[in-house]
Amino acid sequence: REKRAGKQWYQRRVRAPLPNPKEVLAQAKMAGKEIKKKKLKSKDKRVMRTAAGDVWDDPSLLEWEDNDFRIFVGDLGNECNDEMLYRAFSKYPSLLKVKVIRDKRSNKTKGFGFVSFKDSNDYIRAMREVNGKYIGNRPCKLRKSSWKDRQYTVVKKKNSERQKLGLKI
Repeated sequence: REKRAGKQWYQRRVRAPLPNPKEVLAQAKMAGKEIKKKKLKSKDKRVMRTAAGDVWDDPSLLEWEDNDFRIFVGDLGNECNDEMLYRAFSKYPSLLKVKVIRDKRSNKTKGFGFVSFKDSNDYIRAMREVNGKYIGNRPCKLRKSSWKDRQYTVVKKKNSERQKLGLKI
């Protein structure tokens, strides 16, 4: 009986009318153009980072909003994931994105994550209210994220200002 039902399903799927080949080709061309546009846009934007004397291109920063208010969430346990972090901050309406940072090889958490807000008032409220609250089985520690301070252009500007003042870099 199961084989017969499978055959009937197969026959219905095979006998379904095929789409017009010209329409399929037109849709494929449009999809190809959209993919090329997305690739060009992502190639145009680059975020150069610097720390400990090294400079590198960091594509992970392109996933985040440009003008957001970001919180560093520290002291997260191994059981913590993006969903748990989202639930902890979900009462703030301008919440944009949450991310728990994981090790690429073992996929375990590195013990910290980031939370992004669109509104500065929600950012300040979250810093006050959630700091020290338990996320998973540990109390979290919140700090202002310093991702903007590590951008190459910002570091270069600070270094040139220090040189003008006669300070060591």
